[in-house]
Amino acid sequence: MCWWPDRRCSRAARSPTPALTARTSAPSALRPRPRVADPLPRLDTVAVIFDLDGTLIDSAADIHATANRVMGEMGHAALSRAEVQAYVGKGVPNLVARLLEHHGQDPAGPLLAPTIARFEAEYLTAHSQTRPYPGVLPALERLAGDGAALGLCTNKPLAPARAVMDHLGLTRHFAAILGGDSLPLRKPDPEHLHATARALDRRKVIFVGDSEVDADTAAAARVPFLLFTEGYRKSPVDRIAHTAAFADWSHLPRLVTDLL
Repeated sequence: MCWWPDRRCSRAARSPTPALTARTSAPSALRPRPRVADPLPRLDTVAVIFDLDGTLIDSAADIHATANRVMGEMGHAALSRAEVQAYVGKGVPNLVARLLEHHGQDPAGPLLAPTIARFEAEYLTAHSQTRPYPGVLPALERLAGDGAALGLCTNKPLAPARAVMDHLGLTRHFAAILGGDSLPLRKPDPEHLHATARALDRRKVIFVGDSEVDADTAAAARVPFLLFTEGYRKSPVDRIAHTAAFADWSHLPRLVTDLL
């Protein structure tokens, strides 16, 4: 063996073997290979359940327009978007009751039932201004592609919930969809979330929402809660109980895997 680089050994005159040539002749062979990002773990044991309005979709403009249309038919003045949005989150019956109360009507009186029916009929096709939040579709595709079962637990009645999800191309990602009229109760009652979870039949459940109602539901159901901060919450983020919070939907898949 030749230990000195400026001296030649008897072996140095020999032609190198093809294997040795292939291994050493290309300078790129000496460069370290770039690291490949570790893939996210499989989510085959996980159910991720979502709220709808203010979480997956921004529907405030259409809800606002529908509320003013229905109240206008009854002779009432239009409300601002912020005023209507303050009543969103606990389902259509609560929304209509609060609208009636705002206009000086009995929120539990004889006008309640027909006004609810009128609102639901009007809202069934009112989704021209509704959009998914940026990044929602790629996040859903990533979670489903990694094996998670996706569910929807919303206080919106089932028919308009399905209609807007169909319109926006969201329905195909979901194995279970429960609306505010699917059961005799709704969020924040934990049974609404539990029933959605049972339909998905996974070992671990994670709930994703945007509001105080969603946070209360997750707490009552004793499941981790991921708070989307850009929705319809009425309180500061630090006043809403949550496991983790996010403003960018591209961060959601990693937050889910961090809970495994």
